[in-house]
Amino acid sequence: MAEDIARPLPLDGICVVEIGHSLAAPYAGIIFAHLGARVVKIENAASGDYARGWGPPFIDGASALFHAMNHGKESISADFGDPACADVIRDFIAAHADVVIQNLKPGNLDRYGLGAQDLTERCPSLIYCNLGAFGATGPLRSKPGYDPLVQAYSGMMSIVGHADDAPSRVPVSINDMGTGMWAVIGVLAALRGKDRGDATRGQVIDVSLYETALAWMTVPLSDCLAGGPEPARIGSGSPNIVPYQVFDCEDGAILVAAGNDTLYRRLCNVMDLPSLADDPRFATNGDRVLNRKTLIPLLEARFRRKAASAWLRDLEAESIPCGPLQTVDCVVKDEQTISLDILRQTPDGRVTTVALPVSFDGRRPPLPGNTPGLGEHNHLLAQPSGPPAADEYTEVENSDDLLRQVSD
Repeated sequence: MAEDIARPLPLDGICVVEIGHSLAAPYAGIIFAHLGARVVKIENAASGDYARGWGPPFIDGASALFHAMNHGKESISADFGDPACADVIRDFIAAHADVVIQNLKPGNLDRYGLGAQDLTERCPSLIYCNLGAFGATGPLRSKPGYDPLVQAYSGMMSIVGHADDAPSRVPVSINDMGTGMWAVIGVLAALRGKDRGDATRGQVIDVSLYETALAWMTVPLSDCLAGGPEPARIGSGSPNIVPYQVFDCEDGAILVAAGNDTLYRRLCNVMDLPSLADDPRFATNGDRVLNRKTLIPLLEARFRRKAASAWLRDLEAESIPCGPLQTVDCVVKDEQTISLDILRQTPDGRVTTVALPVSFDGRRPPLPGNTPGLGEHNHLLAQPSGPPAADEYTEVENSDDLLRQVSD
């Protein structure tokens, strides 16, 4: 097992308040937590973050998904509709927060004095990040949205799958998680800006699922704007590189990525297809893209004549990028996955999940802690300002009655 990164972690001393649910804001929050920030999660006391119920599988009553996105955070349950409760949250943010991240419906937090304008007027140094669905401007700025809706609206769903398939989504929440990543990037840039300039000046940051989807779609959108053909569903293949896809073999499937003309010629030699290497229809990558429907069936027929392991051996001997098509259960047992030591247990041993995909000086940050129960940290609301210490906290009188239910 690789040695964990030595403390302090890069964001030690930073406090992030996450008023979030589902995936986008919680994923931003878990990245901050892995980087050493204190992350305080505000939840609906009636049921908590919706993602607590997004299973099975469940671990101790909460979904594995929730554990993966929220370990190492503090959980406070609250009812923003109660003015006294909203006051307590505002006071806590003013005393402790460097950053607020939120992904509630546009305008919801403004009703309770917890929106960007109110909080940054009270706390001019605060960095406030809104994670929305369709962005801060435009006709859809107030429209709620989930990842598959944005995959459909952004054109992403129109290019996923094979030509005759029904529409399908990328089966991970790529826009939710990508928006969380952009939120972190934006906040880190703002923190760096404060370091280099006025340390008392905060910033309001806006990111959204739709903008994230458009960023993922940079190449197809750029192709379209350049007058290229309408992007189509081509399965595992690439619209810009050929051959660059999965091929069925005698007993399984492999992915081959012959990403340039030299690799293509090597591939033809390994496959004993010298005529394809010299064919002018396939001489350059541009030629191969234009003649994809002619070339790919010829390669497919040859790949089916040998076992996957034999092809992988021969292709790797010629340094042609390739690999097996693995299922998830194979990935968790894969030697490369294990050697990276990226699958870690929370300190209580209840949950195994993915650690931060970043190492510092060869050391990966540890998981930041266990998954909190709903409202587990309500008693910490009256802590004094400054770095948190367990023996410094005092309990808010009747805090469990005060903090009942966050408006969604």
